[in-house]
Amino acid sequence: MDIQNYCNDGVRRRDRLLDAGRAAELLRTGEYAVLSMVENRGGTPAGYGIPVSFVWDGGASVYIHCAPEGHKLGCLDACPGATLCVVGATRVVPRGFTTEYESVLLRGTVSRRLDEGERMEALRMIVGKYSPGHEEVGMRYAAASFYRTEVLRFTIESASGKCKRVAP
Repeated sequence: MDIQNYCNDGVRRRDRLLDAGRAAELLRTGEYAVLSMVENRGGTPAGYGIPVSFVWDGGASVYIHCAPEGHKLGCLDACPGATLCVVGATRVVPRGFTTEYESVLLRGTVSRRLDEGERMEALRMIVGKYSPGHEEVGMRYAAASFYRTEVLRFTIESASGKCKRVAP
């Protein structure tokens, strides 16, 4: 699986590039991501970021489930452009005054009000990722709460990755 438009050309630290294979692995297995968007604070734009559960479809889309109302959805209705940052393994290295890390940054557009088929398929992928071995029960739960659940599609427009490795 390749990440749509993966390119590290804009990463300043050329010694910290995360290769595309490891970036794809992070998108497949990452526990959470931070969705960052623009909010309006009394006419002044400001950043707004929140952690979200997600699943990557292996192509150009990442799916996020949430409640069907709330501040995040208002922000996305006003400005659907967003970033999604998945952070993998981290390790603070006290003796080196640094942190070892790996991350993937996606830039894209978020869509809401997906058709029922796409929403249910996204929920199936989410259940499979976060509750392996419990898919049958998970899908019954997803079906029962389907109309109380929003599913967002983050369409990847570009992606890059960065890491820092510290010698033992």
